[in-house]
Amino acid sequence: MRARVGQRVPVVVQSRGRRRTGARVLWVCAETVVTCGVVVLLLVVHQLWWTNQQARAEALQQVRVLEREWDISPPVPTSPTEPTAPTEPTSPVTDAGGSLPSGAPSGGATRRPAPDAAPGRSDPAPSDAFAVLRIPRLGLTVPVAQGISKRSVLDKGYVGHYPGTAAPGRTGNFALAGHRNTHGEPFRYINRLAEGDVISVRTRGATYTYRVDQILPRTAPRDVGVVRAVPRSIVKPSYGYDAPGAYLTLTTCTPEFSSAYRLVVWAKLVS
Repeated sequence: MRARVGQRVPVVVQSRGRRRTGARVLWVCAETVVTCGVVVLLLVVHQLWWTNQQARAEALQQVRVLEREWDISPPVPTSPTEPTAPTEPTSPVTDAGGSLPSGAPSGGATRRPAPDAAPGRSDPAPSDAFAVLRIPRLGLTVPVAQGISKRSVLDKGYVGHYPGTAAPGRTGNFALAGHRNTHGEPFRYINRLAEGDVISVRTRGATYTYRVDQILPRTAPRDVGVVRAVPRSIVKPSYGYDAPGAYLTLTTCTPEFSSAYRLVVWAKLVS
């Protein structure tokens, strides 16, 4: 049947399919965004909470093991002779991610004599815990291990002993590094230490007491002067010492959740 001249023929546009396709695309995009958000949240929880729980539990267990062994075994007197001159210490670095600067040793390559080793036992290998550090002001008790390797020392919640620096209680610089954030974060609050605060280091043979003397709030990661035998900053020379002594150095990153700079606390042996 022919349409009359001048009469409009109705045209129906099928838009339902396009609308459904657009809705599906929006739904898929929304699901993707939500999924990515959940994954990121889980990663943050893992990094900021779970790694701390794991590392703290492992570190506390290691402290118990060490002190139980020391209480059972009689202490071994240390040799009165001083250790040989240490090699050049590694760069004072430990950050929220635990990465080392390019060219820096891994922190476990150098083995050195341990004055508190028991007879018949080999010297502590890299990553072995050999001392317990206590800072009463911070409520901190943490094992000290050889080296500053991220994987085998710092990420376990331990404090790392810089290769080439002095043994605890000896003349020289007993230099330590620790995470400020994540993986137990033992040095998170060392910025709260003040002059006169007490720090103790217990080994198999003795307990050494240090007293906080100087704090360097910020220096560059390359500032190796802070962990030398007579510690003095090469970036800020007004911080540090001029004469030999028995020093304890604590290093970590600053500000929090950043590895841009290093925070340094120095203490002197008092007993």
